[in-house]
Amino acid sequence: MHMADALLAPSVAAVMYAASGTAVGISVHRLIKDEEVSKLPTMAVTAALVFAGQMINYTIPGTGSSGHLCGGMLLSALLGPYAGFLSMVVILAIQCLFFADGGLLALGANCWNMAFYGCFVGYFLIWRPIMRSGWFGKMNSRAAARRKIIIASIIGCVLTLQLGAFSVVLETSLSGITELPFGAFCSLMLPIHLAIGLVEGAVTAAVLVFVCESRPELIQEIRPEEKGENRFSLKTTVVIIAAAAAIVGGIFSLYASSSPDGLEWALFGNAEAGYSQNMALDEENFGVSSQAADTAASVQEKTAFLPDYAFKGSDSAAGTTVSGLVGSAMVAGAAVLICLAGGFFGRRKKRTA
Repeated sequence: MHMADALLAPSVAAVMYAASGTAVGISVHRLIKDEEVSKLPTMAVTAALVFAGQMINYTIPGTGSSGHLCGGMLLSALLGPYAGFLSMVVILAIQCLFFADGGLLALGANCWNMAFYGCFVGYFLIWRPIMRSGWFGKMNSRAAARRKIIIASIIGCVLTLQLGAFSVVLETSLSGITELPFGAFCSLMLPIHLAIGLVEGAVTAAVLVFVCESRPELIQEIRPEEKGENRFSLKTTVVIIAAAAAIVGGIFSLYASSSPDGLEWALFGNAEAGYSQNMALDEENFGVSSQAADTAASVQEKTAFLPDYAFKGSDSAAGTTVSGLVGSAMVAGAAVLICLAGGFFGRRKKRTA
């Protein structure tokens, strides 16, 4: 769902930067206030896992399209909405600047569409109410916790991806891209992201159930009586997640689907594989052009040292592996720095209070 700069007018892009920037400011404030240093190891490895997971496009059968993990629900379930949102912003910014995945002008919109809904709407409207409820079995049962995790993950991922997909349609319409009629674009974006959301929900549930079985205290909103015994130590759990991120980014990414993702599929179709052309836009010339977009593209060209997760001018599979490993490490390192900075300024604020 990473939007390209051509899909946004500069004025719309500026509004989305302001909206996402406000959410970042609130999240940073909460990070400093809560001194989230204790989340540092989990924040680092889960952010790396989400980066790696986003590299793997999975085929949506019978459509000619593919989807990939978004990760907002997963991160907010483990880190809380504020640290989760900041982790998602770090992931999207690194993807944009160093791998040319998503436009720089569109980064604010991508943060809103892919991070805000999953981390805030998904957490406060879906995750927390379900995890606090007594609807799914005895409150002292680990089995009840598993059921709630699965249900919240699937409902949350489906709902938040629908909101993100609708926002993409709304943002392009406000940008005046007349070749994308609102109704027709909606009729393509929402159903395909429903399918993508169901798959993401299942993946998210699987990861969170593993964490619940390993170290249930890492799950946000889980009740003390539902935790039971730890299967692994915190160190072992973190190492397993880190290893999974390395394997997913370095190896599994080589087998990602080559079909266009949901947004690209809606815009351009997949006629080469025998499927519909959908909106049938020209991949080389579509949307709006602006000086702001040209400037953003020039900056991105200079910063992206592994564009499209590959070595420049090379089709070597090694480029994908290196991208997965380097990107995961960069995301983990940035998450650590954010967490340490939050703790440092939080302690400093207390001393001066």
